[in-house]
This record gives sequence, C-alpha cells and structure tokens, in this order.
Amino acid sequence: MAIVALVFGLIGSLISAWRYIPATPDSPEVANLFAHKMEDVAKRKHNLSSYQGKTLIVNFWATWCAPCVEEMPELVELQNEYSTDKLQVLGISIDSPSNVKEFAEKYKISYPLLLAGMLGTELARSFGNPSGGLPFTVMITPSGAVKKTYLGRLNMAELRADLPAP
Repeated sequence: MAIVALVFGLIGSLISAWRYIPATPDSPEVANLFAHKMEDVAKRKHNLSSYQGKTLIVNFWATWCAPCVEEMPELVELQNEYSTDKLQVLGISIDSPSNVKEFAEKYKISYPLLLAGMLGTELARSFGNPSGGLPFTVMITPSGAVKKTYLGRLNMAELRADLPAP
C-alpha cells in the first residue's frame, strides 16, 4: 500500500513540475532572446526568459536617438495601462551604461531599461533589422512568436491596434 502511495505521489509531483516548465518559444529568434541575461541601470540581472508567457514589447533604443526618446513617454503610458502579468515593455539599449543610467534617472522610465551594447544590435538584426536602425520594436506573443516588428518611431495607434485588450 505504501509503495502504491509513493508511486502515485511521485507521478503527481512529476506532472505538477512538467506543467510549470515554460514551453519552447514559437520563434527561434525569441528563444535566442530568452537565452540571455541583461543588467538594468541598477545592475540587477534580468533573465529574459522570465518574461515568457506574456505579450512583450521589446524596444531597441539609444539615448542619442531622438525618435527613441520621443516615443518613450507613450511606452510608459502603455505599460501603465496594462498589468505586468499581461504585457511587459522592455527597453533594450545599445548605448553606454552611463548614458542610460543618467537618462533613466532624469526621465523616470517605469519599465526595465536593459543594457545590451552590441548584443542589442545583433538581437535587432536577428529580428529582421539588418541595418540596425533605431528605434526598432518587436511585439512578441505569449507563446513566443513574433507578431510584428516596427522600424522607426512607433505609431502608437497602430501598436495599440495590434495588442490584445488590456
């Protein structure tokens, strides 16, 4: 009797653990993104895989890019409208850590600003931005598929139309 209980307990534990293993993202580019860890301006490490399972707006930017800076208040507003368990905006900077830190302190951006350096350029290219133009934004579905990419300053009406309801 004890052996039967032990076997069923083990099976239950395995099934429970299996349910919580994140699925492999639909897109190899997204899987590559999720394989990385990046620091934010406070030097906290972010496992990008921890953002899996929600809609992601990944915005590649730099402090010297005027359209990037112009769209940031709208991205802050968007992040504030959605709960972070449904949507997460991530700013991936290809700028220097000191420039990003100074910028973040000045403008109080409410979503993570991650420091990627040249890795950010490589990731943007992998998502279909061969020229490395900025800003470049990628919308990723909860299943890990690339829903849409946007090169240049975001048209927020278009971006919002592409999003699920808050």
